Amino acid sequence: MSSQMARPKMNLGEFIKDDKLRIIVKPNSNKTEVLSYNKEKQAVVIAIKESADKNKANIELIKFLSKKLKRKVRIKSGLTSREKVISIL
Repeated sequence: MSSQMARPKMNLGEFIKDDKLRIIVKPNSNKTEVLSYNKEKQAVVIAIKESADKNKANIELIKFLSKKLKRKVRIKSGLTSREKVISIL
């Protein structure tokens, strides 16, 4: 039996408002995955395996969200911040 409990799957769609999704990124993580929802900031917390260096984390985030949501996405604001607003296209 594993010492870590499995996280329940989160439906990202329920956090999309007006075709926008608020994200808090945690770069340099062990793997890319949805971690939790921060109620205070009303944002989904996502771990990203890549570093924030040279836009790598942003690129990984876009690929991850596009695959999860099965839609095109782009970063509307927060290119250089951990807190981002993602536009769902």
